[in-house]
Amino acid sequence: MSIWRNAMAVLLPQDCLLCAATSGDALLCDECRADLPRLPDARCPVCAEASPGAMTCGACLKTPPHFDATIAALPYAFPIDKLVQALKYRRRLATADFLAQSMLAAGAPVGDILVPLPLSAARLRQRGFNQAVELSRPLARALRLALELDGCARDRDTVPQASLPWKERRQNIRHAFACAIDFAGKSVIVVDDVMTTGATLDEFARTLKAHGAGRVTNWVAARTLRN
Repeated sequence: MSIWRNAMAVLLPQDCLLCAATSGDALLCDECRADLPRLPDARCPVCAEASPGAMTCGACLKTPPHFDATIAALPYAFPIDKLVQALKYRRRLATADFLAQSMLAAGAPVGDILVPLPLSAARLRQRGFNQAVELSRPLARALRLALELDGCARDRDTVPQASLPWKERRQNIRHAFACAIDFAGKSVIVVDDVMTTGATLDEFARTLKAHGAGRVTNWVAARTLRN
């Protein structure tokens, strides 16, 4: 397989998505990959926000979220934001493979099942695909974990979270998810593209735990940092 991929890279080279330099069969050239920003080493193990000594941050201690841990691969900053937007809004599905590989390189969580964060039916019709599902497929294959695509839904179409102030996002997403699966005793890994305030992932974790999940870990491609 590697011989075939190498041959295709020579015969059909592609341009780097960011700088348009020749990048072989890769989404980004070596220089752009090397220049990507990195998350700080010291991060809260619960929400992945920057935290001195990698201790649980004050916000998570004061108001513990329903999820138990978060693993993020990259900061949601230029040019990673452009890669995520290329996936979501320009249907550059090859970007999902790059982001998934970045997530694996950041360290895979331990769990029993992968669940991509659901989109509402209206948003799914508009976009044509769920970016969290596209990220989850290669992750499930790499980890050899079951991928649950049908048992959870976002049954209430809400105002886009990005359009709201941070403090209003939690109320906006309240009771937006439904679940038809018994996750009793299972450790669930929730996959999404970007974690901003964590309000959406927190509400989904609340739903999963109401249906028996013993532990919920967020696994996201990018994390927006407050500072």
